[in-house]
Amino acid sequence: MNKSELISAVASAAGLSKADSKKALEAIIKTTQDCLAKGEKVTLVGFGTFSVNEKKARKGRNPHTGKPINIAAKKVAKFKVGAMLAEAVQ
Repeated sequence: MNKSELISAVASAAGLSKADSKKALEAIIKTTQDCLAKGEKVTLVGFGTFSVNEKKARKGRNPHTGKPINIAAKKVAKFKVGAMLAEAVQ
């Protein structure tokens, strides 16, 4: 399912117009991004938790040459599945 299909599904499930569903979905995405950028968690009980995880700098290898390289530290988005979602997909 892509974004436009999700918007259509939300519109029909909630009895909203596609335009309103699109606005709501984009607001959810933007708010989630803003919270994660601040280092905050976003928890949707039963669905899951979005958070930011810090990866330390480490040594790696260039797969083409085999030479060692330094991989910089970075922050990555992480999602932990909630109980209801985990149960629904089993």
